Amino acid sequence: MMKFLIVEDDIKITEFLKKGLNEEGYTVDISGSGDEALYLASTTAYDLILLDIMIPHIDGISVCKILRANNNMTPIIILSAKDTTEDKVHGLNEGANDYLAKPFSFSELLARIRVQLRHQDTGISTKLSLADLEMDVLTKTVKRRGETIKLTAKEFSLLEYMMRHKNQVLSETKINEAMRDLNETNISNIVNVYIYRLRTKLDKGHEQKLIKTVRGMGFCLNDD
Repeated sequence: MMKFLIVEDDIKITEFLKKGLNEEGYTVDISGSGDEALYLASTTAYDLILLDIMIPHIDGISVCKILRANNNMTPIIILSAKDTTEDKVHGLNEGANDYLAKPFSFSELLARIRVQLRHQDTGISTKLSLADLEMDVLTKTVKRRGETIKLTAKEFSLLEYMMRHKNQVLSETKINEAMRDLNETNISNIVNVYIYRLRTKLDKGHEQKLIKTVRGMGFCLNDD
């Protein structure tokens, strides 16, 4: 499950980005200042950073420079109201991978995010498989026996988590923690609800069942 850091002090923009990215199946951490962003980026492995320039304590350009000086090569997309050519060139020269001027469309941001994720070499596979089940994390596609299975963003994220931990017994607590950004707090048995939905879409009609219940312990994705 891919994890992003949003560095932005405008609450409305932060909420807009977080909601949209969660709906796409990404988990998100938020920082409203440069010093906090540096701390989070040094203690957590992020797949991508969305970085505003005009933030408190340490500005975004300085954050970018410090991260690169410390050999942190996490892809950085600058999101800024400063939209002159000189601003964009300056941001890119200081180590940003991309620069998107505000206001921007969320669809364009998603396209640019996918470009950066496609280019990065983190050692984390973006194509996962188990038996006849195939998943492409970047294109958000899932197939079984070559047939496309349509999943919601939350279903996709749960399946990705289980695919990355296949053959392991995952407790409801572990799954809840991994899915914390995507949980619906008004549903107490959210894990069971989504496991049921995945079973219906993945296993129904197939002799080989991939999602197993381990009584009293949790769930396991395997091809035994």
